[in-house]
Amino acid sequence: MSAVAPSASPASTSEYRRSWRDRLGEYVPQIVLAPWVFTSFVYVFGFTAWTFYISLSNSTQLPTYQYEGFGLYVSLWKNARWNIAYTNLFVFGVLFVAGAMAIGLLLAIMIDQRVRFESVWRTIYLYPLAVSFVVTGTVWSWLFNPTAGFEFFMHNLGWSSFQFRWMTNRNWAIYGVVITGIWQSSGFAMALFLAGLRSVDHDLIKAAQIDGASVARIYRKIVIPTIRPIFIAVIVVLLQFATKTFDLVLALTGGGPGVSTTFPAIYVYDLMFQRGQIAEGAAAAMMIVAAIALILIPYALWQAWRKRREESHG
Repeated sequence: MSAVAPSASPASTSEYRRSWRDRLGEYVPQIVLAPWVFTSFVYVFGFTAWTFYISLSNSTQLPTYQYEGFGLYVSLWKNARWNIAYTNLFVFGVLFVAGAMAIGLLLAIMIDQRVRFESVWRTIYLYPLAVSFVVTGTVWSWLFNPTAGFEFFMHNLGWSSFQFRWMTNRNWAIYGVVITGIWQSSGFAMALFLAGLRSVDHDLIKAAQIDGASVARIYRKIVIPTIRPIFIAVIVVLLQFATKTFDLVLALTGGGPGVSTTFPAIYVYDLMFQRGQIAEGAAAAMMIVAAIALILIPYALWQAWRKRREESHG
């Protein structure tokens, strides 16, 4: 009589199915993220490499692939307009980041006092962030307009000698851009600072209050040093905003008067789409990428060092 092979038990079958599902579940995040990672790699690294190669060619209106070396980078930094654009970026970046952080921190401290209608105040302060830079630049261009803005309003009040013509003054136009950028982004800084303030251990604050420390001293000696990593994060994000500034300036001043508010991004746009100098525009674009890398790479290294330090200290 031939032996009959024993069939698999229901328990082993269900265990096999369960283990197969578990293994599939482990790879679901990777499967879901794979298209996004691939697309990001192509669009970020692939096109960055392509732009870099184009910057080494002699491309004009259409890209060519004849290698010409780094001559365009040398001529770029000899160009007076490019140096003005980079100087404007430096001035704007310093004043914009400092102003947005100062106002954002002040607003966060005010809201942290458990004021009434806190959600309403948060919404008001965050509202500018919901408005596009184009809309912000357009509205503030009206406000700076001598025939329709602040100057016109003061003249209607009877102060006929009042003048507020920053956007027509080469020396003051950049500061108008700074004020507009601060109005747009200080709410973002406020949100991050407020999240940091709410994460501070209340036992430390209560202990300082028992010792008789004033509110100002508590914030200066305890709260603000505790949220130091938030400061670094806010600085990095705001510097990225400043480096990539394009639509705000284009809507507000168009880069003028003259070249007094020309930024690197506007310079790249002008070269590529107005003059048809693709290779030189690609070289300028790579300089913007280098500026962003100078911000992100040290921040990433600092984050990695901080994480290892926290792990080593338990």
